[in-house]
Amino acid sequence: MRCPFCKYANTRVLDSRPTVDGDAIRRRRECGGCGRRFTTYEKADGLLLVVVKKDGRREAFDRQKLLRGLIIACRKRPVPTERLETIVDSIERDLRSLMGIEIESRYIGELVMNHLRHLDEVAYVRFASVYREFRDAKSFMQEIKDLLQGE
Repeated sequence: MRCPFCKYANTRVLDSRPTVDGDAIRRRRECGGCGRRFTTYEKADGLLLVVVKKDGRREAFDRQKLLRGLIIACRKRPVPTERLETIVDSIERDLRSLMGIEIESRYIGELVMNHLRHLDEVAYVRFASVYREFRDAKSFMQEIKDLLQGE
């Protein structure tokens, strides 16, 4: 495993344990070159999931893309990255439990919205503003009203 910081090829495992759901192994590593520490996850390859976009295009499910979207929504919010990774794990597990290999992006967006609604209201509204493509302040205000009413 190469160090993601300095690309040195010699890293050592400091700690290894299963994730909470037991689907992966979490390894804490240390670089022999720069001494920095980082975490890797070892996971068995599963069924390829295909996301069907709004315009009909199809692309492979990318958990890193999902995590980036959550990180952007939670920017400058008191939400630990580990919590976001847990959400991505949960969403991916839900998607893999479905019988089909093609999932509509709309379904994934709703899963994300459900998690964010309970995690952080500001992050929820940020994500909703992009996901629901608000056209004006009125639709934005309606989403906030729905959030406050617990819908």
